[in-house]
Amino acid sequence: MASFDIVSKVDPQTLDNTVNTVKKEIINRFDFKDSHVLIELDKKDLKIQIEAESEMKLKQVTDALISRSVKQGLDPLTFNLGGAPFQSGKHLKLEVPFRSGLDQPDAKKIVKLIRDSGLKVQAQIMDDIVRVTGKKIDDLQAVIHQVKTANLGIPLQFINMKT
Repeated sequence: MASFDIVSKVDPQTLDNTVNTVKKEIINRFDFKDSHVLIELDKKDLKIQIEAESEMKLKQVTDALISRSVKQGLDPLTFNLGGAPFQSGKHLKLEVPFRSGLDQPDAKKIVKLIRDSGLKVQAQIMDDIVRVTGKKIDDLQAVIHQVKTANLGIPLQFINMKT
């Protein structure tokens, strides 16, 4: 039986490189000269903390974060930018959590999509991954194609392909 896993993980080193690249970009940009801008990665709480003087600068930093993450190979859907910035003294702060692992509702959506496809494969949820098994590699590749084109709003990776 051939199998593969569907996961939603972020490589911590790639994320760290992205944040460091954004920090360097901010230091070198003329429009951020002599202004308070801070961006830090909190690996323990799985979020990025951004602090800036104004909402416009906060937006520019988040735009730089998204563009640099795409260049580093991270999916922009990894970041949850839906939160509103909050005032902390003279500065605005924004906490941007990033996705690490599949939660149960998303895993159930993926399994339902696979089962509704009619392909001869089995999908099962194992903690924060979905394992897909089948007899034919072609069926597994069809599942990968179907899940990629489904637009689930989740950054997904397909790993551990075993034949």
